[in-house]
Amino acid sequence: MYVSNEKRRQFVETQIEGRGVRDPLVLDAMRTVRREMFVPHELAAAAYDDAPLPIGSGQTISQPYIVAFMIEALGLRGGEKVLEIGAGSGYAAAVLAQIAGEVYTIERVGELAARANQNLADAGCAHVHVRHADGTQGWQQEAPFDAILVSAGAPDVPTTLLHQLKTGGRMVVPIGDNLRSQELVRITRTGEEDFEQEDIADVRFVPLIGKEGWETTEDEWEVKPPRVIRARPAVSISVPSLIAKNAEIFTQIRDAKFEPLLDRIGNSRIVLIGEASHGTSEFYRMRARITQRLIEEKGFSFVAAEADWPDAARIDHYARHRDVPPSEWTAFARFPTWMWRNAETRNFVDWLHKHNATRAYDQRAAFYGLDLYSLYNSVRVVLTYLDSVDPNLAAIARERYGCLSPWEADPSAYGRAALTGAYRKCEQEVSHVLVDLLEKQQAYAMTDGERFFDAAQNARLISNAERYYRTMYYGSRASWNLRDSHMFETLNQLLNHHGASSKAIIWAHNSHIGDASATEMSRRGEYNIGQLCRREFGTDCFSIGFGTNDGTVAAASNWDGAMEVMNVRPAHAQSYERLFHLTNAPGLMLSLQEETELREKLMRPLLERAIGVIYRPDSELASHYFEATLPLQFDEYIWIDRTSAVKPLASIELEGMPETYPFGV
Repeated sequence: MYVSNEKRRQFVETQIEGRGVRDPLVLDAMRTVRREMFVPHELAAAAYDDAPLPIGSGQTISQPYIVAFMIEALGLRGGEKVLEIGAGSGYAAAVLAQIAGEVYTIERVGELAARANQNLADAGCAHVHVRHADGTQGWQQEAPFDAILVSAGAPDVPTTLLHQLKTGGRMVVPIGDNLRSQELVRITRTGEEDFEQEDIADVRFVPLIGKEGWETTEDEWEVKPPRVIRARPAVSISVPSLIAKNAEIFTQIRDAKFEPLLDRIGNSRIVLIGEASHGTSEFYRMRARITQRLIEEKGFSFVAAEADWPDAARIDHYARHRDVPPSEWTAFARFPTWMWRNAETRNFVDWLHKHNATRAYDQRAAFYGLDLYSLYNSVRVVLTYLDSVDPNLAAIARERYGCLSPWEADPSAYGRAALTGAYRKCEQEVSHVLVDLLEKQQAYAMTDGERFFDAAQNARLISNAERYYRTMYYGSRASWNLRDSHMFETLNQLLNHHGASSKAIIWAHNSHIGDASATEMSRRGEYNIGQLCRREFGTDCFSIGFGTNDGTVAAASNWDGAMEVMNVRPAHAQSYERLFHLTNAPGLMLSLQEETELREKLMRPLLERAIGVIYRPDSELASHYFEATLPLQFDEYIWIDRTSAVKPLASIELEGMPETYPFGV
């Protein structure tokens, strides 16, 4: 089957370049190599699908995007000597050959090695050498190599391969002891025995079998999905009835009785309240009602939300009646605008404004943001503050922050440029501003402690965000962990700022506030603010998760896409949500703390759904479900069987509202 050059061009534009690969050498190579020549004839029509394909002997040809992604990570510039481990059908070697001078590829399965050799010859790849051998031992006779690409998952980095790299050479390899997922890492040899390692993506590959890989028999390696999903799963009958028996059931949110929940929360200092999506009205309204009771009856000091610090400060100025000038930029104006710019959040903010009106300033409940996406708004806030208190330091800070200026329209592009060495890192510059600011804390804080605290937190955010954008480009666990570490660091700064008796309410997605060690996140090496709070505060920390069966949700189909009101699919048969749906309760609150027969039954790991700002119903199982142990993840679970989308707000001036009102223009 022949595929036209135009179809390959479109395939590269949509599947490769459209998903973030930017290296022109890689893009040109992907446009040139005919992938249909490297798949079985009967699958030629699917050669340009965004999926791996079977090639025989229990092996697969990787999806085109991951091939391009890994080769880009090698940072080739042309003419290099490259070693590939795991030739498969020869496709990746053919792509490499379009860039490198010589390519050496090893395949442990003899039948595949012979087929790859023939495929490469048919494709006219004269400078590719195929060997049937144990790939973990490399190709010592041809070493050293400028780059090594390993296309199979290893439990650890093979030492032999490390030592076949040239000094300055790079190796990209998936590693991890979990067969369901690995971490794609890039290793650079910096000296005789010196190597630097970067985590760049979460991936899943067939196992690397050999002396320094997995040692096993062929028939033990069955290619499996990330979770074992049965075609006809058994559904428990007893558990739903136990849930209904042990829970407090409500019909409408306004009718829910919170006294038992407040008793269970007790004297906790930290209460984390989640959501199973970023666009569900009932989750927001229920969370707001719980928060109101905690502030009114238990004296909680502040709410800290999964929101950008400068935008949340706009809410805080209004909620605490702070005398500050209006900001020149619109709060919550970046994607996803509906996440906080909605009627449900506005109703809570208006309540908080009214609640604080008759209280002394130090008794008013505050509202803060925990997230770190506001890099450039935070820069503006710091510079504005320094202009008012120390023009000389402001001039220095302006010059240092100027390092980031070329990337204001697309911060992630800075991360990519810094990672590939095409642009210098700004780490030292932004760190120096924070150090300079903190060194003058005593003098600045005496004038206005609140303003200094805000400026210092923005400077911390900039420092962490600069690191975040250098790691997020590859979507690895490192960027997730850095983000949640920043959230936890911010929480501790707030607790210290408000004093030893302060108490905090955290608003964030279930995936952040539930203990990550009770989910498959931990197998990927990820942690979250919920796990860090549990470790730090122990029983002084109380977490509340949410769930739903179906309804509607506000979400986008793609990042930076338009908000849509989407239908939520009914819960998967092997999920916790399915068990709660079978209770037939419209809503309920369930304690997960008590040692009961129900808790013991719920300790069996099941699937759990998480919808963020992106929702893809067609691939819901792969995109939105993960394994969890619910009683270890949360202290309380709130179920609302059918939910509806949040109501987004337009950016309009509201007549009669103060200029500090966060939801105006």
